[in-house]
Amino acid sequence: MRTGRRPGAGGTREKILAAARFNFAEAGYEGATIRGIAGEAGVDPALVLHYFGSKEGVFLAAVEFPIDPAVMIPPLLAPGLDGLGTRLAGFFLETWDSPLGSPLLGLIRSVVGSERAAEVLRDFVSREVLGRLAEALELDQPQLRASLAASQLVGLAMLRYVVKLEPLASARPEEVAAWLGPSIQRYLTDPAVTVPPH
Repeated sequence: MRTGRRPGAGGTREKILAAARFNFAEAGYEGATIRGIAGEAGVDPALVLHYFGSKEGVFLAAVEFPIDPAVMIPPLLAPGLDGLGTRLAGFFLETWDSPLGSPLLGLIRSVVGSERAAEVLRDFVSREVLGRLAEALELDQPQLRASLAASQLVGLAMLRYVVKLEPLASARPEEVAAWLGPSIQRYLTDPAVTVPPH
């Protein structure tokens, strides 16, 4: 007669991913453990390893991004360049504040203690989102512009959701977007940004 937890059934992988998202969002990459994720999901730690191979494997699966750049970029661009920075900041705030934002916030919390998490976040924000946006605008030096804009968005996420610096942490999303939008706008569209200093 077998004892212990039953091996995985239909929704086990999804339960593990939900538990992993919760654990990474709460504890960051360094603080989350296979045992903790398994406990939250109600499965044996060996089952987590069976599905994902390692803590990094479950982390990468858990932070699959809820944002599809091919879907998000056209509506941001449709109204034109005016106000683009504010729309972009508003979009990210709306995403982070929604249930879909949990994997992103878990990733942002994990960046502090994990070079791998930092690499995943860096690649996604600068290349997949802002790099595509800058290229769609056909601006000079799209990677530089994307990196500068990303610095504002990642810094915002760290201070608002991780450090919880007031008044930024409790401000309404539309206020924050209005405050931050002009800086993002400048990085994305101002010709002076890419002129080398003399």
